[in-house]
Amino acid sequence: MQVTIEPMQVYHLERVMAIEREVYPSPWSRNAFINEILENGFASYWVAMVDEQVVGYAGIWTIMDEAHLTTLAICRRWQRRGVGSLLLERLLFEAKALGAKRITLEVRVSNDKAQKLYKKYGFISSGLRPNYYQDEDALVMWLDNLLT
Repeated sequence: MQVTIEPMQVYHLERVMAIEREVYPSPWSRNAFINEILENGFASYWVAMVDEQVVGYAGIWTIMDEAHLTTLAICRRWQRRGVGSLLLERLLFEAKALGAKRITLEVRVSNDKAQKLYKKYGFISSGLRPNYYQDEDALVMWLDNLLT
């Protein structure tokens, strides 16, 4: 099966919301995604597609020379098949194209799979945000030197 990456559109949101509810204990609202893809000029959101079905999604904000990875989720059935890597690579490419020199993210301290993915791409842990999530702390990670 071939995975393609394309810009997120409103018509993708039914499946995006299903994945959001499947993988996150505190899912974003549909309106939050609508605002991100239609109103936020700093945002770039992407979906991973297999046979015209959304299997994952991710987004960044790029402001001046810095990007912030806001979300990355893969439906459980498609996890550990390289979809997260494809989406992360797309985000890194987009951040570079928009002039970002570095990118940051927050990840649950318990999310070892995500941390492993980010470390594979050179992200390093730089701190902890206590109570960032309703039920858990977040690890702050950075990737510097995006343009090199």
